[in-house]
Amino acid sequence: MTTFRRGLSFSRPELTLGQKLWNINWMLVILIAAISTIGFGMLYSASNGNWDPWASRQITRFGVGVFAMLLVAVIDIRFWMRYAYLFYAASLLLLASVELVGTVGMGAQRWIDLRLFQLQPSELMKVALVLALARYFHGLTMEEIGRPHYLITPLVLVMAPIILVLRQPDLGTALLILIASGALFFAAGVRIWKFALVIICSLAAIPIAWEFLHEYQQQRILTFLDPESDPLGAGYHILQSKIALGSGGMFGKGFIQGTQSHLNFLPEKQTDFIFTMLAEEFGMAGGFLLLGLYGLVILYGFAIAVRSRSQFGRLVAIGLATTFFLYVFINVAMVMGLIPVVGVPLPLISYGGTAMLTVLISFGLILSVSVHRDVVIARRGLDTAL
Repeated sequence: MTTFRRGLSFSRPELTLGQKLWNINWMLVILIAAISTIGFGMLYSASNGNWDPWASRQITRFGVGVFAMLLVAVIDIRFWMRYAYLFYAASLLLLASVELVGTVGMGAQRWIDLRLFQLQPSELMKVALVLALARYFHGLTMEEIGRPHYLITPLVLVMAPIILVLRQPDLGTALLILIASGALFFAAGVRIWKFALVIICSLAAIPIAWEFLHEYQQQRILTFLDPESDPLGAGYHILQSKIALGSGGMFGKGFIQGTQSHLNFLPEKQTDFIFTMLAEEFGMAGGFLLLGLYGLVILYGFAIAVRSRSQFGRLVAIGLATTFFLYVFINVAMVMGLIPVVGVPLPLISYGGTAMLTVLISFGLILSVSVHRDVVIARRGLDTAL
């Protein structure tokens, strides 16, 4: 049986709930749980051996997030395609509302107070934008993707949230959205010379963009280039992070034994610099173990993308797996002093409700791609499921 709705057709038969649960990639779920468990332990350590205030809340959020992840996973992938633009519009509206009703924290206006929790719309946008771009590129042929005027719409989809995020201001999230979107453009088939043209224009615009950066953002970049120039001011965070990383050695100082973190030399140890605390307590071995788990999760994400028979599913898995990789790469590179400090959390480890929930929903979508990997959605016209 085939149904048609709003120009898109969707195929039958449907998998039963039992079949969907059986088809879930449970190994990926186990890896996600293992990484999150490490996060619980580090938050327990960050509060000097107490479950409160961070670890207990994070465990509760993880439980809610896993339920949401599995719920998303069993929902037909065609549902997410059908309502992709609606999710994007809702996320963009929330992002715009930050300007009117957003709460200020740590010098930035990024959250909406919903009484029960603080919502950060920019985190939701990372997922919604991938869905919207995947939906758009799914409907194009390779010939159409090669024509520049077909790229205007997706560029608008990308630039609208980036402009709003930069106004918060949140340069790190804006860059993450931009790079992840670029990866999705590449996966969709946009030619390399167009990326080269954008990169050349971006490099040429750096002197102009510098003038639009906030003073603290300029200071972060200057500090990255020479952190010793202000060791007790702007360079303090990264210098303390490097000291903690180096002092951990090969196997670390032991659980809850890190001196830099527990003597409060290490800033934001429960959020941005939690990887530094882990490396100080468990050394290089602990750091590589966590990075190895991250690597397996990312490989699973791309493997699921390769196995998907629909272009939409393939692009969703690639986009979300790339976003997850960027989370990890930017945070770890930041605390090691390889890039400027931009305030990107370490996924599933750093304390934070919206970040935890959106990462798990992202994996729910990846799992949905895996569960419905054999569903074929035609770009136009009749769909068939084989």
